[in-house]
Amino acid sequence: MMSEQSSVPPGWYPDPSGRHEQRWWDGGRWRDAVIDQGVRSDDPLLPVAPDNERTAAAQATTTGSADAADAKITVFSAKKIATDLQAETKQLRSRVSALERVARDYGGLEAAEIAVRLEALRSQEVAERARVSEQIRAVTGELSAVQQQIARARSELATVEQDIIVSRDRVELEARGLFDYEHVAESSASLAAELATVRSQIKDSNKYDRAIHAVSAFTFNNSAAKGKTFVNQMRRIMLRAYNAEAENAVKTVKTGNLTPALKRLIRAKEQIEKQGTMISLAVDASYHRLRLREIELAARHHEAVAAEKVLDRERREELREQRRAEQELRAEKERLEKERTHYLNSIRRLRAAGDDARADELQQQLATIDEEIAQADYRAANIRAGYVYVISNIGAFGEGVVKIGMTRRLEPMDRVKELGDASVPFTFDVHALFFSDDAVSVENELHREFAERRLNQVNSRKEFFRVTPAEVLEALRRQRVSVLEFRTDAEAEEYRTSRAMLEQGAPTAGR
Repeated sequence: MMSEQSSVPPGWYPDPSGRHEQRWWDGGRWRDAVIDQGVRSDDPLLPVAPDNERTAAAQATTTGSADAADAKITVFSAKKIATDLQAETKQLRSRVSALERVARDYGGLEAAEIAVRLEALRSQEVAERARVSEQIRAVTGELSAVQQQIARARSELATVEQDIIVSRDRVELEARGLFDYEHVAESSASLAAELATVRSQIKDSNKYDRAIHAVSAFTFNNSAAKGKTFVNQMRRIMLRAYNAEAENAVKTVKTGNLTPALKRLIRAKEQIEKQGTMISLAVDASYHRLRLREIELAARHHEAVAAEKVLDRERREELREQRRAEQELRAEKERLEKERTHYLNSIRRLRAAGDDARADELQQQLATIDEEIAQADYRAANIRAGYVYVISNIGAFGEGVVKIGMTRRLEPMDRVKELGDASVPFTFDVHALFFSDDAVSVENELHREFAERRLNQVNSRKEFFRVTPAEVLEALRRQRVSVLEFRTDAEAEEYRTSRAMLEQGAPTAGR
């Protein structure tokens, strides 16, 4: 190695490769002599290595770099490869800058060679940048795909874990006799939300072991561990029995038997607690109320379904009644039109024969027919017009009960007779039957006035009220409804005769 030099002698220039501080230029080519930190590494007058040797060395260096760059890129090695490529790019930039400085220093000496090398270095830099960008995009795409796979795997794992938790809870609940059976109120629009809350609380009570209680300190064969095992087994067995009884009550309760179903579960609770007296076993009071509420919701749904069926039957009957009224009005109008035509023909013949007196009599009858036709048209057009009736049936419903309704039938007594058919033991007595232009409003007003005394508070279409005929007459007077006839007493002829015959021991029909 040469000793340090205080100044740089002529012939030394900045190394265009950027690896050394200075390099010797002999006027035709670069020599291998270099200066780093003021120290020369070789004698510049030594012969220069043949071009083919330097070219081979350069190619080896380039090949090594290319091999490193072409190495397989993975998600984990992408960052390091990108860093190495950036370092190579920076080095190329330094070499370009050095060559540019040499070109400026020589002022055009070997300008063609320098320009070629500069262009080659720039092309190499552009190619390196493109290659690095493409590799970064590829690595980014692979990384995004891996991240998506990880997200899907985590989602599937969460689903599986949730299914495991649900399955484990179901097994635990079924071990306590609580099964996920179908409740009738689940399809109810008004009861489904309340049922869901109740059943959730029932599950929590079983899941967290709050449904049934027993003593905590109990010994069996002088062993506290065996005593604890015995208590837990008894609690599990009794809870299964209680839950089975509650489920059975929910599935068997129907319209009208709610009270027996509740008493059955209460009795089961008492028997279970009696069997577990030795360990102070008892069904939790809050849990017991939840199971009773579950039964009540089932009964309410059955009652609602039954009421809807009754209401539907009554709607259909009302439509049939309306169709009958329309048919009667239509038939009556057709009859009156035929009769009117007959009268017109008769009047025409009489006047042609000169019998004006008889023709005038028929003309007066024709005016009556015209009035009846107009009344039929009015009844057909005005659906609120009709007859209001107040009737009673002592033999079927007892004293002080009346039915208040309305009908649009042409002959209102036909409706009263239909109500007293084979479904009741005796015919109805009529207390009032009058026509009104707004029979619907009159009926509704009477229903509102006696609403608290309605026999059926669930179904408003059941028009029976616990009032006397005299009270209905007084209500009509307050509403200023004109009634020509109103009977406050009931004949009840069939009922009174039947009762008298039974009291006297007389033979009845069919004996």
